[in-house]
Amino acid sequence: MTPLIHTLLDEIWQSLGQRPAPADRLTVSGTGALPSAFPVTELATAAWGAAGLACAELLRREAADAPQVWIDQRLASLWFGWTLRPLGWTLPAAWDALAGDYATADGWIRLHTNAPHHRRAVEQVLGSASDKGTLAERVLGWKKSELEEAVIEAGGCAAQMRSAAAWRQHIQGKSVALEPLIHASLQPEAPPPGWALPVARPLHGVRVLDLTRILAGPIATRFLAGLGADVLRIDPYGWDEPGVEHEVMLGKRSARLNLTNAHDRHTFEHLLRNTDVIVHGYRAGALEKLGYGAEERRALAPGLIDVCLNAYGWSGPWRTRRGFDSLVQMSCGLAEAGMVWRSASLPVPLPVQALDHATGYLMAAAVLTGMAQRLSRGTGYHARLSLARTAQLLLAHPCSADYRPEPLAPAGTADENPETELTYWGAAQRLRAPLSLQGTALQWALPATTLGTSQPEWLRR
Repeated sequence: MTPLIHTLLDEIWQSLGQRPAPADRLTVSGTGALPSAFPVTELATAAWGAAGLACAELLRREAADAPQVWIDQRLASLWFGWTLRPLGWTLPAAWDALAGDYATADGWIRLHTNAPHHRRAVEQVLGSASDKGTLAERVLGWKKSELEEAVIEAGGCAAQMRSAAAWRQHIQGKSVALEPLIHASLQPEAPPPGWALPVARPLHGVRVLDLTRILAGPIATRFLAGLGADVLRIDPYGWDEPGVEHEVMLGKRSARLNLTNAHDRHTFEHLLRNTDVIVHGYRAGALEKLGYGAEERRALAPGLIDVCLNAYGWSGPWRTRRGFDSLVQMSCGLAEAGMVWRSASLPVPLPVQALDHATGYLMAAAVLTGMAQRLSRGTGYHARLSLARTAQLLLAHPCSADYRPEPLAPAGTADENPETELTYWGAAQRLRAPLSLQGTALQWALPATTLGTSQPEWLRR
């Protein structure tokens, strides 16, 4: 393990309220690093490692040592990208035709249009467009700050490119800087949960209610599914994520509910009463507006392990702002730093959506830590994370000018599971998991599927 991986792991581990990370129980192998102005491979290794060590702590028996954890840093880096190779079919496009970076009259802005209503917001401001070239001509007539605000006021998603220095001086940057990486708190006492925690499938029988979207939250619940959890994702009717479902729906079931409908609310409350864990990634205040704020969730499910995510932090004027990994990279200075690092003429983001992926594994680590607290103290657990705060972890550790790591070798067939995965869309090969524990392997019982293919009910324990 390199000193920087150890440093990042310690920061993550201590944010979970743990003692210094038990680095002697984590063995890191593999070579190569993703090219970046920031230590993306080191962050990938530390984030995966934290999730693995949190599982090991959960499996620690009375008067016994926690199991050893092994991680391949090359595979951990590759899992920060796409992990599936289709056999005879093609992956859908990850981005809408209009999504991307645009030059304005005084800088750069990123427009996020993957969701239909977010695209409508952009076109409400800039006019209907069928291609990026048409839109680019219109964007050139705007100042970046004015266009950013106009799109956001219309209900859309946009982020002007700022430098890290400008972000540190921005009111939201200052707010995020004061937040912990993982804000965790114990909740009122509750009866023992009765989890079996078999070493081979530690989360077998553990129920996880998944109210997440796109990448960070779904990556957290994908990890939990790999440990055997019964993950049930709930989405509203009409919401789809065709560009990422092959990644984020591995090992899960998915149902649809309308939480403004009385019958569906009754169904949702039954699910919530009988879950062990809830992971949610809606904007701050969204569940409160539906009548399912933190207090209501605790009342329905005493002892609940409740882990949540938002984009721009939990304090400051942007706490309710819509955001995604690529937008946060623009806002906080990562894309601008990459531009300087590469001596480029346009924004250079991280080589993967590292904020989403890293935050996802940190969320999984928080869930597992909360479960351990529930067992040892008889309490519930609540944790909050944000993409912007994870970005700060990278910003605090930029690569030195003379950093020249060995390039990361691309994925090959030798890196894949030998078994073919029969996904909803067709047969495919998936990369081997980068992490294992003594007696425990990450295994997903269900292949990736599309949203809305299951009933809103728990499996029998």
